[in-house]
Amino acid sequence: MWRLARKAVTTALALGVGGGAATIATSEDPAKALKICTHLPPRLLRDSVAAATIAFDYQYSLWGLDPGSKAWQDAKHQTHLRSANILQDLCFRNGGIYIKLGQHIAQLEYVVPEEYVQTMRESMLKRCPVSSLEQVRGVFKKDIGELPEKVFAEFDPVPIASASLAQVHVATTHDGKKVAVKVQHDHLTDTSVIDIATVDLVVNALHYIFPTFDYRWLVDEIRESAPKELDFLCEAENSARCLINFRKLSPHIANSIYIPKVYLNLSSSRILTMEYMDAKEVTDVKGIKDAGIRPVDVSNLVNKAFAEMIFKHGFVHCDPHSANMMIRPLPEDSKKWFGWKRPQLILLDHGLYKELDNSTRINYASLWKALVLADEKAIKEYSVKLGAGEDLHALFAGVLTMKPWNSVIDPSVGHLILDGNNTDRSEVQMYASLYFPQISELLRRLPRVILLMLKTNDCLRSVNHALVGGSPLESFETIARVSCEAVFEAKRVERTFFLHRFIIWLEEVLMEVRLFLYFKMGPHFYQLKKLLPG
Repeated sequence: MWRLARKAVTTALALGVGGGAATIATSEDPAKALKICTHLPPRLLRDSVAAATIAFDYQYSLWGLDPGSKAWQDAKHQTHLRSANILQDLCFRNGGIYIKLGQHIAQLEYVVPEEYVQTMRESMLKRCPVSSLEQVRGVFKKDIGELPEKVFAEFDPVPIASASLAQVHVATTHDGKKVAVKVQHDHLTDTSVIDIATVDLVVNALHYIFPTFDYRWLVDEIRESAPKELDFLCEAENSARCLINFRKLSPHIANSIYIPKVYLNLSSSRILTMEYMDAKEVTDVKGIKDAGIRPVDVSNLVNKAFAEMIFKHGFVHCDPHSANMMIRPLPEDSKKWFGWKRPQLILLDHGLYKELDNSTRINYASLWKALVLADEKAIKEYSVKLGAGEDLHALFAGVLTMKPWNSVIDPSVGHLILDGNNTDRSEVQMYASLYFPQISELLRRLPRVILLMLKTNDCLRSVNHALVGGSPLESFETIARVSCEAVFEAKRVERTFFLHRFIIWLEEVLMEVRLFLYFKMGPHFYQLKKLLPG
């Protein structure tokens, strides 16, 4: 096994060096290509050493242990921890796309081993690189032709936030508007090509050594999404389209969703100037309460917004972690709920969006409708339609809901609720560890857009946990209602004959009655049943 690891690493190095030479030879700007390719050897060397170390650690630590035994489980847990720390250090040392990779891993709970998720989650959103003022000035000079001090009346040289791909500065325009200026880290557009290539080589090498380790889909996803995320004009287009979707397709909550205005005359592919937002981060519970807003109302609004995007718009913000969502009281709103103000959700960072084609969108809506209503037959039907296969449909349902199969098909009210206790969590973690090869196979089968929905779900679960301690019953009522609306609307589009429309209307009425009984009356019957003897 160690010989295989050494062979894979040697091959990766040879291909990397050869690729760098080819890049320089064929480039229209050899000097620039040479500068970029100087990043390749140290990056590839670090990648190769990390991959070889991880491969050897797994092979050595698990050698001679019976799979599934306590000794094997303990050894694997410790190996996961060591390997996660090695990968974390690699991401920070290489920076750029590597940090984006680490953030992807941090948001794929139960899809990758828990040790990797927790290690990445504790650091990847808090320890991002910061570009120097000179680097920021260089980006402005190259992209806009002027230094930021001239472009703006005031420009704060100290960033208020920094992420994997960019950092944000506060500025004031010459006409007195306060703005947030997102500036891409220098050379990232160029080095990202090398980063993706080296990550691809290492992941393929690890897959060659460990056939059950198949995360090539993650590299494919980053290869597809990175160029779009690095083009801030594309981000501006996404934000405009998102806002239009809410106004046209979800007018009932459009006023509760806000997207900062973009100043295109002060923007480029690497600089995005936006309206500055004075609001609270979505998980700042104390700040939200101080603003006169109930956290549960924020949770409900976030769930409604993303249910509408996923099931109706088919154009989904796929990076909804806490730093990308802010909350403020709904402006010019005189209505209050028992003294509490209504919230307005501000969506930031529109670089990563995914579009679901109509068939995938309706099948996914139908699957979630079935999951909430514990319809075992429909769960299997739509899981198969989405690519999970008959043999892995139960596993797919578990990954989507973070619940074991017996809870997924339990007809009790609130069978999918995640209330913050560790019972179901520990059970699912155990299953995730035992069925790692099957999970890898499931991820290989599913369309990549569904894999991004898994990431989006995990981000939303994390936000709900911070706001209300879990995923409450109201969140599943929202999912059920919006998914049903999407399914019935699709039926109306397909069937225009009057009799068909009447039948669809009747189905909607019956479903509304069912949802009312299930979500409004069901909890009371459930509590009454618990109080009855026997």
